[in-house]
Amino acid sequence: MDPLLKLLRDDASLKPSALAAMLNMSEADVIGKIQAYEADQVVLGYRTILNEEKLGMEVVRAVIEVKITPERGGGFDRLAERIAKYSEVRSCYLMSGGYDLLVVVEGNNLRQVATFVSEKLATVQGVISTATHFILKPYKEQGVLMSREHNEERLAVSP
Repeated sequence: MDPLLKLLRDDASLKPSALAAMLNMSEADVIGKIQAYEADQVVLGYRTILNEEKLGMEVVRAVIEVKITPERGGGFDRLAERIAKYSEVRSCYLMSGGYDLLVVVEGNNLRQVATFVSEKLATVQGVISTATHFILKPYKEQGVLMSREHNEERLAVSP
């Protein structure tokens, strides 16, 4: 992987001047490479990870296991892309194992997520079954620990 992409993946807030210094490149070259990656859809977007607890935000998230029937000529892709277009869906992945899709959804409250599952997701033609798991508390999000407290407690060692 290009070292520029590694740096952007780890911290997208780095300025082109800082990236240029870290990579021993000119700032213009860094900007040009970033623009080319964006145009080629290698870089699809930039996100900020928020500590919603500190902001007092009440967000309900669920991870949903979805079993689907693949479509003739489109396999899983067409149905997965249809599901991914719902505004409640934050992520959608094709999986191996006991279910076909892993769908991460978000809502303002439990009822909103439940309504999405029962009235939208479960009624999509080709969806065989769903199993919903609510996220109770995040400890790590996209590689970032949610708590920066340095608790140096050691785990008990058993003989």
